[in-house]
Amino acid sequence: MPYKSLHDLPPAVKDHLPKHAQEIFLEVFNNAWAKYDKPSKRRGNASLEETAFRVAWAAVGHRYEKDDQTGKWHEKKRRQ
Repeated sequence: MPYKSLHDLPPAVKDHLPKHAQEIFLEVFNNAWAKYDKPSKRRGNASLEETAFRVAWAAVGHRYEKDDQTGKWHEKKRRQ
């Protein structure tokens, strides 16, 4: 189900991602929820929730990365 606010995000997102990454996750998850509402728009037998989570995490991964040593998420350095 789409999320109304950052407060509503699951702990795996809310407790580990910086605020901006949470905002990305929220927006992309909700958009994916609407876009992939029909099973024919999803890959294989993936549920709507699974698909929306995958799309949202992929979007977060474009801007943020998890530090292998500390486990904390931080914004990726931009290439020039």
